[in-house]
Formats: sequence, C-alpha cells, structure tokens
Amino acid sequence: MYLKLCLDFCKNISFVELYGIRKEKFEVIILLIILLIFIIWKIYEVVYYTGNDFLNIKNQVQNYVQDCNELNDHIDELRSTYIGINQLDYGKSVYYDNSNYNYKRPELKKQKYAPNIYNCSRTVCDNARKQPFKYICKYFDIKPNEENLSKFENILNNFEAAEQGKVLLNEKKKGIVDGIKTEVSFLIKTLGKKKFEKKLGFKEIDFNAMYFPQYIFKYVSSGGNASLQCNIIMDIDNLNKFIKYLAEIIKFKKSVAGQRALMTSSLRLEILQRDRYTCKKCGASIQKEPNLLLEVDHIIPLSKGGLTTKDNLSTLCWRCNRSKGAKIL
Repeated sequence: MYLKLCLDFCKNISFVELYGIRKEKFEVIILLIILLIFIIWKIYEVVYYTGNDFLNIKNQVQNYVQDCNELNDHIDELRSTYIGINQLDYGKSVYYDNSNYNYKRPELKKQKYAPNIYNCSRTVCDNARKQPFKYICKYFDIKPNEENLSKFENILNNFEAAEQGKVLLNEKKKGIVDGIKTEVSFLIKTLGKKKFEKKLGFKEIDFNAMYFPQYIFKYVSSGGNASLQCNIIMDIDNLNKFIKYLAEIIKFKKSVAGQRALMTSSLRLEILQRDRYTCKKCGASIQKEPNLLLEVDHIIPLSKGGLTTKDNLSTLCWRCNRSKGAKIL
C-alpha cells in the first residue's frame, strides 16, 4: 500500500520533468531507495534481536511472559466449552436436478447440512424468530432438565470468564511491555511493536467472539430460488436468558427445589463481591494484582454431587481453578 502511494506521488511531481528525469526512471530510483531502507531495517532487527540488550530484557520478563501465556491457554480452554447438539444424523445423499428447464436453483446449491443447522419449513423458521428458545429445545433435542441446565450454566460461567480474561490479559501484557519501554530501542517499539512482543515470547491474544455457539433455522423454497434464515447466537446475554427460560419450565427434584441458585452473570458477580474479589485458596486478589482473572467455582464439583448453591460456590483465581480440576478443596 505504501509503495503504491509513493508511486502515485511520483507520477504527480512536475519538477521531475523540469530536471530532465523521466518519470519511469524516477520511479525506479524510489523503488531502489525503498528496497534499501527495507534491507537496512531488516539488518537492524537481526542485530537488535541477537544482541545482549534484547536478551537481557527477555530474561528480565520471562516469568511474566510465561504467566501471560498460561493465562492465554486457560482462556482458550474456557472458550472451547462444548454445547452438545443432538440433532439426528440422517446420512448423506447426492441430489440431481433432471428437470427439463434446468433451473439454477441458487439457494439449493448454497444449502448446508451441519449439527447446528435445522433445515425447516418457512413457518418453523418464522416461529423460531419469535420464540427462539422454545424452538431450540424442540428441534435440537435440548430437554429442559437439570442436567442440561447445569451444562448451560457451566458454559455461561466459562464464557463470561473468558470474555473478561481477554480484557485483563491484554492489560497485563500492556503493563509488562510499558514497564520496559524505556529500555527498548525507539525504532523497535515504534515500527516493530508486534514483532517485539512476539520475540519476547508472548502468544497472540485472540479477540474473536466467533466461538459463541449458534443455532440456525433455515428455509429453502422447493424451487430453490428463495430462502430464509434465523440465526440464534448463544452469547453471554442469550445464555443468561436461556438459563432462566429452562429454570422456569424444569420440574426440580424436591431435594434441590428452594435451595438451588441459577449460575447467571448476576450470581457470579454476587459471589465475587461476597468474597471481596479474593481467591479463597491462595489469597490472591485484585488489590494485589489488578489484572487478575477471578472465577466462580463449585467447592464440591457437580460431577461429585455438588449443587449450584451460594454456600457451594467460591472465588478462585484462574491459576488455582486451573490446577484444581475436579478435586474438592
């Protein structure tokens, strides 16, 4: 892009003609100058990154970089929480259009088959738009029971921690880089910031929000020339609403009724505030570590019979939660 701008600039310089230099020759000169600057810059980078000054900086922040990368891995694990979609697999087929008129049927050619896509009638697609949760449960075989409620609560808890973690991780990395910026070459921190962070060992932070699962209802007309689609993205807001929707229609067991809480964003915040934003295992807190990711965890895991009740929930820092696994504190 910059090269094109330079060439465009050259074409509009009138003084080139005055000094008897042809535009084509002047463009070649500019290209050679740009190439020379690029080569000098690359040599400078190699010399800098193999020099003692950079190696000393890298050793100085090595433990902090490793901690950031472990947090990055933890966030990826949280975001990979799986929502099982039990739509039946009806097998594969090959479809041939042998009609005399050989219509293009463009929408039929674009039709996709996947576990999160329900190919349906126009009526179902339209109703899914009006009552998304009802139709998700009906057509993707999500039964309103305690097991599925717990599954979606866990997904929400993990996704919310992941979204918060991305912001905190970026601030944590920025703090580390800012803390050593006076020791870094001006050219490197100005022109090659991303490469500098990579050379320090930082993993790239993925800010993509595409990991939120989505359910798709799609109608394609019989002629294949028209289609409708209803996409229901299960982001933080929709997960909160879906959890409340399931809770309203679930017939809870008597032992759970009256004491079970819903693991929503508001409950998560309540537990963090109750525990004064402090890890109940190691004592780490946001007062001591401002960019610390704190999570809400079941003291007795659900897999071991624990319930989502306030007295069975506690605040853990991401390090303690990651090392805990399914163990009871």
